[in-house]
Amino acid sequence: MNLDDLPVAEFAFPGPLRDQLVAAILSGAKTTTSALVIGYERENEPLPAVGRRSAVVNSAGRRVAVIELTEVRVVRLADVDLRHALDEGEGDQSVAQWRANHEGFWHSAEVRAELGDPGFTVDDDTLVLAQRFRLVHSVGETGGPENSL
Repeated sequence: MNLDDLPVAEFAFPGPLRDQLVAAILSGAKTTTSALVIGYERENEPLPAVGRRSAVVNSAGRRVAVIELTEVRVVRLADVDLRHALDEGEGDQSVAQWRANHEGFWHSAEVRAELGDPGFTVDDDTLVLAQRFRLVHSVGETGGPENSL
């Protein structure tokens, strides 16, 4: 399998947060992620399905890993569970802490611009795409494979 043939999985926007999230994926600390369903709807994109493989890109746009979705759920923001929040690997110790951090991101100027809505906010009923994945393959610093597909 060629990494260039896979759809791209981008975590956050290029910069320190993306670098932190990619490092957590590569270390195995991050095995879940959350996205807003409205983002898929506005782009007229289908929601990803279990079994989908994607190439994770770093801030430089380099494909550094392959992940495979093992679970995909659409849940209300108010119904995100502690296991999902902890498995995001971002250091949150409670759902409330996870939610506050994610609301900060989702209310950022970058997300609002991406959604085309400068006043966008989330609430308890906002639909979240809760995804669980496994690391299938990662690329070493030299560009060679570290884990086999």
